[in-house]
Amino acid sequence: MTTKRKRPKKKISSQFSARLSRLGPKDKVRAFVLLRAGGPGSRSGRRQTRAEREAAVKAVRKKSGQALDDLDKILKKHDGRRLARRPNALGSLPVEATPAGIRALARSRWVQAVLEDQPIHLYR
Repeated sequence: MTTKRKRPKKKISSQFSARLSRLGPKDKVRAFVLLRAGGPGSRSGRRQTRAEREAAVKAVRKKSGQALDDLDKILKKHDGRRLARRPNALGSLPVEATPAGIRALARSRWVQAVLEDQPIHLYR
């Protein structure tokens, strides 16, 4: 009997990965790292109270904060840096690093996904 291993979920889109491969090894790129904040949480279908929302934000920041030391080591190794002091309420952290640094961040157990920082164009 053979067991089928699950393929790991892609943490970087194929389009972003293609753009990373076209950059030079010393080029810098900005991205948003979405950190794993823990379990799925409770969803009762009702709107959360202010206190519940504040507690949820505090829990995400505390849990995400545990990952920062590891991410800082990866960023330092790849000439990168955080662009914010701490993750936001959703566990998102803007960073700047080389293409190899972005890929290394994606391999971290603390990272759920890496999104390219793209400009927003408003059309009239």
